[in-house]
Amino acid sequence: MMQRLPLGPLCYEFSRHLEPRVRLRSGDSLRVESQDAFSGQIRTVDDRRDKTKVPYSNPVNGPILVEGAEPGDTLTVTIHEIRPTNGFCYTRTGDPRQLSEWLGTDCPHGTRICAIRDGAIEWNDRIRIPYTPMLGCIGTAPDWGVPTTGPAGPHGGNMDIVETAPGSTVWLPVYVPGGYLYLGDAHAAMGHGELSANGLEMPAETDITVGLLKRTIPGPRIETAAEIITIATGGSTERAIAQAYAQLILWMESDYQWDRWQAYDLLTHTGRISIGYYASGAVGVKVEKRYLLKG
Repeated sequence: MMQRLPLGPLCYEFSRHLEPRVRLRSGDSLRVESQDAFSGQIRTVDDRRDKTKVPYSNPVNGPILVEGAEPGDTLTVTIHEIRPTNGFCYTRTGDPRQLSEWLGTDCPHGTRICAIRDGAIEWNDRIRIPYTPMLGCIGTAPDWGVPTTGPAGPHGGNMDIVETAPGSTVWLPVYVPGGYLYLGDAHAAMGHGELSANGLEMPAETDITVGLLKRTIPGPRIETAAEIITIATGGSTERAIAQAYAQLILWMESDYQWDRWQAYDLLTHTGRISIGYYASGAVGVKVEKRYLLKG
């Protein structure tokens, strides 16, 4: 039987200090309701994001306590389905940020309300974008400090990696007893780099199954039917790419019996990169599983 975690007070931190909203055992499934990244402030083209009333972005739901999870363990979160709760998604321009050097600063606000119908997002009367939902935020609570839902880090957080999607299993390090899992910031679709600092944001219901592994990982991982992916964050994108590839090589060595230097060579020719929000430095690198089979 699937439990349900309804929308509660909007939460903008991955905190170990809050009371758990639900308790799970390894193997349990859960339906999680989440608000959109604009905290529900945009519902018409005339609406504006008012940070004087709601100063933060990317609310998440949680914490979810997993019984038996201890520091040094790993949570696995298999995403089964992400559904819009009202049939619409929302986006806006107005903050070109680093692009202003080349584009200028006179960007209109550009609120856009898009219906989601028949597996497509109606961006305008002519353009349909495939409905490819994903979670921008998913993570566990660190044992030191309380990160917000703005950045990403070794705990996960606001990674904005498009592979955090139905059919994928996200691996997350456990730092505190119970793990304290949070998730939210669902997108109906998002391009690599999340150029305007938001995707096609939507309130959503996400169906997950949570597992517990008695092993330690250095940071978030994602496994799909076809690929394995490691994620690194912080600092320059150049360093994050190098770190993520190093972690992918070590995963190939530990779980797939690859010599690390042969893996280094293989990834030079077969590795692929997935970029989260370009200003936050979250990078995923990946390899297809078919290359990992040694015969």
